[in-house]
Amino acid sequence: MVKAIDRTDAEPHGSQPHYSSYQERGERKLDWRKRMSDNIAYALLVYTGLQIFVTVGALRSGSTSLLPYLALAVLVAAIIPACRLFEARWMQISDEAAADPSFRPAYRRDQMMLWALAIGLPFALTALFRFISSI
Repeated sequence: MVKAIDRTDAEPHGSQPHYSSYQERGERKLDWRKRMSDNIAYALLVYTGLQIFVTVGALRSGSTSLLPYLALAVLVAAIIPACRLFEARWMQISDEAAADPSFRPAYRRDQMMLWALAIGLPFALTALFRFISSI
């Protein structure tokens, strides 16, 4: 079977294809937009898992209220749009700015806030709904 691209004819003997410096070292190119998008996707997975785990725990503890189900609805109603705001903020920067190391402090700040919300909010919402149902 003939190969679609025969590299032996396209490149002079002994030459190697051109790679940029980050490819030669096996490193990824810095892109704050992609990094934030990845963090948001993982944070949503963690939030969803924790929210379900905590809500199921509240239901098993004898809660007869519909409030734990409301906590799950908050996930769809509030969390996803909030995460889209985080992402939209980072998607607006230019290609040059996306690779600028000076954005690291702003990225870390947003990353810490995102993960604090993803981990803390399920517990805070469940505690709030338990408090409301006890009244």
